Amino acid sequence: VQLVESGGDSVQAGESLRISCTIPRFTGDEYAVGWFRSAPGKEREVVSCISASGRHTYYADSVKDRFTISRDTTKNPIYLQMNSLKPEDTATYYCVPVLFESGCPVTDFASWGHGTQVTVSS
Repeated sequence: VQLVESGGDSVQAGESLRISCTIPRFTGDEYAVGWFRSAPGKEREVVSCISASGRHTYYADSVKDRFTISRDTTKNPIYLQMNSLKPEDTATYYCVPVLFESGCPVTDFASWGHGTQVTVSS
């Protein structure tokens, strides 16, 4: 299953941005979803994930209290609201189906999409 990311942009430090993750039709939505990011010279890292119900969330320490992941009762799309952005948040952001457990491991049916670029200037 390949999800579709959108909403990336170039912003100034301190600004906010909301990116979206859309689940294509007929692929089901009864799974947890995670946001990951990849920056040049760095390993891809998990940013946040949300359970299938939307009731449970996880955040990496680096984004806790600044980012908010959400999905409403329709479960689609999944949003990542990013506030107080920092230059170190600059990365390509990806969303994939995950297991809602420690580290938000990617499911065996997940496929990485093209991602959406977020650039934060100081």
